[in-house]
Amino acid sequence: MLGLLLLYFIGKRFYDLSVDYKQNKWLYAILSIVVYYAGGLFFVLLIAFLDAYIFEWGFDWESSYGMNLLVIPFGLIVVWVFYMLLENRWKKNIVVIKDEIQDIGKPLE
Repeated sequence: MLGLLLLYFIGKRFYDLSVDYKQNKWLYAILSIVVYYAGGLFFVLLIAFLDAYIFEWGFDWESSYGMNLLVIPFGLIVVWVFYMLLENRWKKNIVVIKDEIQDIGKPLE
């Protein structure tokens, strides 16, 4: 249940960001959740590869509770990086609308 709450707040933050920059709201809200899960999947695959072939840590892969707790911070870091990338990209592309009604009757420069 707490996982759903976490997903809600991740999606809400991206939804608000896309509203601020006039982007597709639902696309980025859902994409943020996909990025969270993809980051977690990448982390689990990395740990599984390191466990099986390099370090032989001997993780108990049947008990997923510990791995779930490790995935949460890594997924949040990936989502934060994605958020910063989108925010910086959209800040560069802001179109400043000039209020042209103030310029009526003025000579052209």
